[in-house]
Amino acid sequence: MNQLVKIKDRFIGEGHRCYIIAEMSGNHAQDFDNAVKIIHLAKESGADAIKIQTYTPDTITLDSDNEYFRVKGGTWKDANLYKLYGEAYTPWEWQVKLKEEADKIGIHIFSTPFDKTAVDFLEDLGMEFYKIASFELVDIPLIKYVASKGKPIIMSTGMGSLGEIEDAVNAVKSQGNDNLCLLKCSSAYPAVPDDMNLKTMQNIAEIFSVPVGLSDHSLGSIGAVTAVAMGAQIIEKHFCISRSIPNPDASFSMEPAEFKQMVEDIRTVERAIGRVSYEISEQEENSRVFRKSIFIAENVRKGEVFDQKNLRVVRPGDGLKPKYYEQILGKRATKDIDKGTPLSWNMVE
Repeated sequence: MNQLVKIKDRFIGEGHRCYIIAEMSGNHAQDFDNAVKIIHLAKESGADAIKIQTYTPDTITLDSDNEYFRVKGGTWKDANLYKLYGEAYTPWEWQVKLKEEADKIGIHIFSTPFDKTAVDFLEDLGMEFYKIASFELVDIPLIKYVASKGKPIIMSTGMGSLGEIEDAVNAVKSQGNDNLCLLKCSSAYPAVPDDMNLKTMQNIAEIFSVPVGLSDHSLGSIGAVTAVAMGAQIIEKHFCISRSIPNPDASFSMEPAEFKQMVEDIRTVERAIGRVSYEISEQEENSRVFRKSIFIAENVRKGEVFDQKNLRVVRPGDGLKPKYYEQILGKRATKDIDKGTPLSWNMVE
């Protein structure tokens, strides 16, 4: 069994409910009221946590028009990185109030820092756990700095080779921090099912013996629900008020009704997975009567031999179990028995 990680009042790992994260990202569209509303809607939709991101355009990239700083394809094709991050970032002056709001309504809040200044800011804010984004999986100095704070870390592994994941895990452990969860992630926006390879998530759990989950950028909920059926203990999904509100993340984010349905489906899957049990449920007990058993198929007189004509294995289940059928063939009846009577031992010589 993989280790358990405690995040505030929740344990993450086998035997515990899946931890469901609503990723705000840039879905606030630079409107503080939207950000607050997203926190409340995430709580109402069943999320365990809301995640924000802590960076500015200057802390994550350079203000340059050089071709290297232009997105080549995908959702943000031709966008300049500095301008894109300027549209998507969550102003730092909001984050104190957003944490207060989340704490007030009882939803966990945490953040992804993208440089050391962001970590220092979040430490001053009293952030209780952290996220490492897929794109920062190779930023070993940042990972070490985050891990040095001794707090739980949820780390995405999108685009990571096994060696890169191992380097990042070792960076966390080098700081004496074992409070680590790893998320399988397909870092495409949106991700397509053919590229998700959810079996990799199970392999990550086997190799690193940590709680695992899915950072899901695919459309809809089938990837997330399937991942839970395969053992995911964390699901992270981008969350918005409405995809009609323009922002860099809207196209692959879930609206509240969709997110709520996903949460309900995940909870249903968890109940269905259940535990190893051969106990008969109350519902099954009521169905046992419709199993097969041994019945008298023709009128039988006392002393008559039971054979394949007067003895049948049929539904319902009120007679002797079918496993005794061959044992009873050739024996004689102890009394007259009418057709349609369930066979019992006192009828057999």
